[in-house]
Amino acid sequence: MREHAIKARENLFKRLEDQSVTVLYSGHAPHRSADQNYDYTPQRNFFYVTNLSEPNMILMLLKGDQDKTLLFIEKNTDFKIKWEGASLTKEEASALSGIDAKSIFYLDDFDKVFNQTMNYARSIMGTPPVTLYLDLYHESVKKKPVSLSQAANIVENYPELNIKSVNAHISYLRMFKTDEEIEEIKQAIAHTKKGLDNVLANIKTRTHEYQLQADFLHAITLDGSEGYAFDTIAACGKNATVLHYTDNKDTLDHNEMILFDLGALHNNYASDISRTYPVGGAYSKRQKEIYQAVLDVNKKSIDFVKPGVTWKELNDYAKDLLAKKAVKLGLIQEEKDIMNVYYHSIGHFMGLDVHDVGLYNQPLEAGMVLTIEPGLYTSEEGIGVRIEDDILVTEDGCVNLSEAIIKEVDDIEKAIKGS
Repeated sequence: MREHAIKARENLFKRLEDQSVTVLYSGHAPHRSADQNYDYTPQRNFFYVTNLSEPNMILMLLKGDQDKTLLFIEKNTDFKIKWEGASLTKEEASALSGIDAKSIFYLDDFDKVFNQTMNYARSIMGTPPVTLYLDLYHESVKKKPVSLSQAANIVENYPELNIKSVNAHISYLRMFKTDEEIEEIKQAIAHTKKGLDNVLANIKTRTHEYQLQADFLHAITLDGSEGYAFDTIAACGKNATVLHYTDNKDTLDHNEMILFDLGALHNNYASDISRTYPVGGAYSKRQKEIYQAVLDVNKKSIDFVKPGVTWKELNDYAKDLLAKKAVKLGLIQEEKDIMNVYYHSIGHFMGLDVHDVGLYNQPLEAGMVLTIEPGLYTSEEGIGVRIEDDILVTEDGCVNLSEAIIKEVDDIEKAIKGS
């Protein structure tokens, strides 16, 4: 991924305005309780252009008379080495990121170097920047972007800088996966297959949802995954009609189905798979009818994916198919009522984030990775079915990256019986 990061920086430089400075932060683990922190996860835009997964780093991209890439890292101390473990050295950070070791500094030098950048007479980029790019992702309308707090000193001390968001530029680049990124996603999917195979092997012997969640985590961890790509959904019976059910505490009923929506990480890249299994090993007639309807729409929607198709066209296509199926199944009386039993979209972009960044107002193009996840939900019958695959758009169509994860009724029943 080193070469990928180098190319990502080159592509980003091409999109930035002249006389600009971009500052990206790797982030840190937020405080949890007392002397504990939550697990650290690298800020994804930072990782995308650096291939670095350590906290407390800052990247500066200077585009001007002289383009420069500068990296600031933590300095190792005896205390840090003994209590927390050593951080990357300049040489190690350079090897991973492709940034010249001579352009890597310690965090203590950041303010001084930034001031030199702004020095009109002796700016290290020739002429001082007039634009400051930050990662201005808005978590919600009531919260300021985190980077505004991280860069508070810059914003306060250099009011002459015009602040702009770098998100649109990086989001555009991240829509198109390189061969290296696709391999990482494939590996994340391979981990997920191992996890679901373990679930199928144990489903008849478990008594609670959380046990099957543990079976999944156990297998993907043994397989080398960093863990969950997102909180696992293991929803039995009526729980499967709650779209983001994550309690996973209820007992299992062998007469019901259990819906899994889960994924694994590999080098920060995610998978996102949904499967719906019969807890007792065989689908009832009604369960099979609803399951097969969703499976048919899953496969037809995948076949519909190709360059030039818009997200609206893809969503409308899947929704129309599901509406016709739902009427025949007696779940709704009229097709216009489909949102009563199918209340989400057909999919989303996927990559470094499970719900990855991207532009939904433009047609699909080769290199994009997205999910296809139709579903039908009826709380009256205690049935929720969702079948989700991870799809790569190609020049002449698409490839189902998760094709090896079984989803046919006979294959699933045989797998459970064989366990």
